[in-house]
Amino acid sequence: MHPIAHAQARPDHPAIIMAGSGETMTYGELDAYANRFAQLMRARGLGQGDHVAILMENNRHYLPLVWGAQRCGIMMVPISTRLTAPEICYILQDSNAKLLLTSTYFAGEVLDGVRAECPDLPLLIVGGEGAEDLEAALEAQPAEPIADQQPGQYMLYSSGTTGRPKGVRPAPPTDPDIQQATPLTGLAVMGAGWPTDGSMVYLSPAPLYHAAPLAWCTTVHRLGGTVIVVEKFDPEQVLATIEKYRVTDSQWVPTHFVRMLKLDPAVRTRYDLSSHQRAIHAAAPCPVPIKREMIEWWGPIIIEYYAGSEGVGMTMIKSEDWLAHPGSVGRAIYGKIHVCDADGNELPAGTDGLLFFENDLIPTYHNDPEKTREAMHPKGWMTLGDIGHLDEDGYLFLTDRKSHMIISGGVNIYPQEIENLLVTHDKVMDAAVIGAPCPDFGEKVVAVVQPRDMADAGEALEAELRDFLAPQLAKIKMPKLFDFRPDLPREANGKLYKRELRDEYQRMAEEQTEQA
Repeated sequence: MHPIAHAQARPDHPAIIMAGSGETMTYGELDAYANRFAQLMRARGLGQGDHVAILMENNRHYLPLVWGAQRCGIMMVPISTRLTAPEICYILQDSNAKLLLTSTYFAGEVLDGVRAECPDLPLLIVGGEGAEDLEAALEAQPAEPIADQQPGQYMLYSSGTTGRPKGVRPAPPTDPDIQQATPLTGLAVMGAGWPTDGSMVYLSPAPLYHAAPLAWCTTVHRLGGTVIVVEKFDPEQVLATIEKYRVTDSQWVPTHFVRMLKLDPAVRTRYDLSSHQRAIHAAAPCPVPIKREMIEWWGPIIIEYYAGSEGVGMTMIKSEDWLAHPGSVGRAIYGKIHVCDADGNELPAGTDGLLFFENDLIPTYHNDPEKTREAMHPKGWMTLGDIGHLDEDGYLFLTDRKSHMIISGGVNIYPQEIENLLVTHDKVMDAAVIGAPCPDFGEKVVAVVQPRDMADAGEALEAELRDFLAPQLAKIKMPKLFDFRPDLPREANGKLYKRELRDEYQRMAEEQTEQA
């Protein structure tokens, strides 16, 4: 199963529909676009293992470019659209990207910053001019396959040990056939029950640069379905889109659920969702009450999974099993789970420990052998850094997040990067950035700051720090709250006890809930 086969069998079947504009790309058009991109890469001397970065909003070009990279051995590097120019340039430089694919959506401050910091990096731009016009460059290429087709991959960026993001380099392909099956395809069919007859109409409401939307959308294309790409999430609009296109399948994060549930009941019940058969979700813990309410609204069509960008394992749980095991993220359907203590010894059912996945395919962290080493068990298993336990039936329960990581609206935010910036400010002695409970986004970013002089603490310093951070941080990472304190819970050896701060904010949130 592959878009090439579907292009041959059903060239006029829609592969991509943009939800807002209605722009449609058929499988025949997708095939030609992907071939032209592969031809373009070869014409530019790019091939097996070369890194090409993509910085684009959700548009009709994104997925065809990914499929083109899959045909010419390119390692595609998706970059978050929320990042600032310095953050983008770090990824471009760290990944040794030889080309940036982008659009005029980023014209101005972002692309000007990229050009200034990466002056030798070629750009191809949707809507660009001259030699940088991506569409013109593609049209100049033949639509036939290249002679030496090779399977490509993509490298997603996660957090590094220094607080800077690190690329998750997948294990090399085991099969040189570009139409090789992927593990996720089998998991989608056998685990989630996705159809293989090309009847699927799949709604993707999240940014395509994320691991889950990218993986699930390409899996839909392997199965011959239609991907409805939402340009920007709006709670009522996605319900209208399900009705309009008779969506059968979808993928969400808990924040989407919260925003839809907060719609007026008259609005929520206005749309016909009867075509909707499967709704998968992950990316962040879903509060039990929220999930219960979603199942009551949509019925037992909701499927949760737990996995990571590293791709070493996955659990899954359907609504019926979740109602019997509320709070569980399911049983392993890919990889074997091991729960271990600090010394690497396996723990019995019901006991919390560090979670490891055992798998034959183990990735590495690009340019960070230390992070790779820290993630590995002596027996060759890999951890995503999460704490949890298995019950007697093998259902997994997560009891803690990755170390210090903040998940706000399904987006991973790494505090170290923000802390490193804050402590360089002249008026800051120390800083800790934590995630505090937030009813809308799951967590909000809080900066606990120790000023050099407590007399400076207050609104003026907060404004100064916000102005200081703004050019260097994506808006999603900007602290929602600054808390000034004379000292932080740090030991003499330098270890910062963030747990104390997080527990404090958790208690405050609970007290506010009780008083409400």
